[in-house]
Amino acid sequence: MATSLSFSGGLPEMYERFLVEPIFRPWAAILLGRIALTGHERLLDVACGTGIVVRVAEPHLRLGKVIGVDASPQMLAVARRAAPDIEFRQGAAEALPVPAGETFDVVTCHQGLQFFPNKPGAVSEMRRVLAPGGRVGISVWSGVDKLPLMLDLQRVAERHLGPIVDVRHNFGDPAALASLLKDGGFSSVRVETLSHAVRFEDATLFPRLNAMALVGMTAKGKEMTDEDKARTAEMIANESVDAIRRYSDGVSLTFDLASNIATATA
Repeated sequence: MATSLSFSGGLPEMYERFLVEPIFRPWAAILLGRIALTGHERLLDVACGTGIVVRVAEPHLRLGKVIGVDASPQMLAVARRAAPDIEFRQGAAEALPVPAGETFDVVTCHQGLQFFPNKPGAVSEMRRVLAPGGRVGISVWSGVDKLPLMLDLQRVAERHLGPIVDVRHNFGDPAALASLLKDGGFSSVRVETLSHAVRFEDATLFPRLNAMALVGMTAKGKEMTDEDKARTAEMIANESVDAIRRYSDGVSLTFDLASNIATATA
């Protein structure tokens, strides 16, 4: 039986339930591995969503502290339920809720930078709240043209939605990411492109979730009622069967995702 998915509310809950474990938890661990945390450090995660980075980091920083920041109260509500002992603050990346005098040893941003309307402003804020010599770690998905399954699914969706600029993958140029950090005053900037296999036990789930995301981000989709969005997403998912066939064993779905991970020093 197919899992029930709906456009009418509950998107942070769906994100936490269906995407965090197969996608965002392993990538959070990869990002934190590039930072090399020590036990006494203070970490701030920007655009924390439901808090997976701070949840993965917290056991390594028992003598330090971890704080998550996100602009969405709905995401933060799920984060606080998932990790009631961790501090979460509401605020925009471009105006972090961190007063003068409070600093962190590490700032992370896990798949959030590509969504910020003012990327230089967000990077400037990250640097502002870092202690001298502090480190930043930022991950953004590679461009959709570098991800065969994502590109195939997008082409199916474009039959119903017209040309799509997938905001999740619109900042996939490693050189642009490096330049942004250098222009923001960071040094020792390094950007790596890494790939990791993602597995969904239900092969039909990811195409449905992805179709919902694509419908939601397009101008045509934004004009639809929730009922029309659901109907369109279901049609896209049904037409994606051929696109996922070579990644599926008939039950589960396994495919590679690639991310650009930047590290730098304040």
